[in-house]
Amino acid sequence: MKKIAIISDIHGNIPALDAVLKDIKSRNIESIYCLGDLAGKGPSSAEAVDSIRKHCEVVIKGNWDFFITEQNYEMLTWHQNQLGEERLEFMKDLPLYEEFYMSGRLIRLCHASPNDLFHRVYLSTENEQRMKLFMPTKTLNKEADVVGYGDIHGAHIDTFQGKTIFNVGSVGNPLDIPQPSYAIIEGMYGSKEQAPFAISLVRVQYNIEQAVNQAMETDMPDKQEYI
Repeated sequence: MKKIAIISDIHGNIPALDAVLKDIKSRNIESIYCLGDLAGKGPSSAEAVDSIRKHCEVVIKGNWDFFITEQNYEMLTWHQNQLGEERLEFMKDLPLYEEFYMSGRLIRLCHASPNDLFHRVYLSTENEQRMKLFMPTKTLNKEADVVGYGDIHGAHIDTFQGKTIFNVGSVGNPLDIPQPSYAIIEGMYGSKEQAPFAISLVRVQYNIEQAVNQAMETDMPDKQEYI
């Protein structure tokens, strides 16, 4: 059985990221996948990108990774200057999704949607729109059985129409509970044979005061909104 920790939406919040990585390590999980939005909003965009590159086997592009590498305005420029050219190139080249079999299920991981970075799906979204996340991609040309995503900063697990969808929540900017969240999936990696499979969501305590102080020490834009 293989365990994979899935994190998302770091947004330059290093105290939160460090707390999550510490918790993952305490569970002896060696594989970490990141579903995007590494930088932006928080004060430590460069450090977040470096840490994700160091610890994650798979990194997927988020909408903020797109904005920071493709657009220019004051708030983004501040983060672009922190990141530097090499990190920006890394973020620009990130894939939109990852697919693999686990315990007889086709697992698809993406930031918002595998074919559209800006197709936003909530737990309350009608099933027709949610099913778009399961549609065949160019990679395997097959509907997914399980989809994990980030983007909305609200962790949940739901099953409908024979499919399972889960949101891993946000590490650096959770909008449901002010605690970082991430997911763990467990099963027989690479296997098309039916076998036990599990999804769990984890909440982690972290030093919010430290995160606020790190932001206060900078001249970052939208500082008060972030705090």
